[in-house]
Amino acid sequence: MRYSARWMTICDERILERLSEIETDTPKGMADSGDVRFSRQYIGERCRKLTDYGMLQHLGNRVYRITERGEQYPLRNTYSQTFTGHIINNYI
Repeated sequence: MRYSARWMTICDERILERLSEIETDTPKGMADSGDVRFSRQYIGERCRKLTDYGMLQHLGNRVYRITERGEQYPLRNTYSQTFTGHIINNYI
């Protein structure tokens, strides 16, 4: 079982899964794909939050890509216990 950080939502998980499968995407592209079943506005909000936590990189023009830290989330069963400029991971 994978545990999410306390600040994460199911939408965040879907975004990370989508971007781990394709190189880059926009909130509109994610919404249109059907892989992330939320409004493009909400996906954009969550992308900005994931960028703040270092899990995504904003490339400009609403295009995002997953970072190495973001890639680790779906592959490892980890969750963030705290975030104060760095993430402390607990391994399950």
